[in-house]
Amino acid sequence: MKQIIYTNEAPEPVGPYSQAILAGDTLYCSGQIAIDPKTGLLAQENITVQTNLCMENVKSVLKAANMNLENVVKTSCFLKNMEDFSEFNKVYSQYFQTNKPARSCVAVKELPKGALVEIEVVAVNKP
Repeated sequence: MKQIIYTNEAPEPVGPYSQAILAGDTLYCSGQIAIDPKTGLLAQENITVQTNLCMENVKSVLKAANMNLENVVKTSCFLKNMEDFSEFNKVYSQYFQTNKPARSCVAVKELPKGALVEIEVVAVNKP
């Protein structure tokens, strides 16, 4: 059984996909880029600003599924420039200070809308 998760507090998908799917106790959250959900525009600032907005968007989707960052078990992070890795980690680590999830982080040639970073998560309801 699966349930589509949607919230106005996160950006509209930029393609034919759902913000997240809840399958049983597991939430599969689509990648979030730094789109401001209020304006629909990509933040044009640096990796710090974009990473913060990505994480806030992730938090909004988790909230819509009655979860939070404590429920996250795995993240996949995509950076346009691996030179941003250190600054990205500074912001990312503020969101996962304890109970750090497993993570992959790779550099990619391009991201949607010219974003510098994209973050997707898998989260599990805790009994």
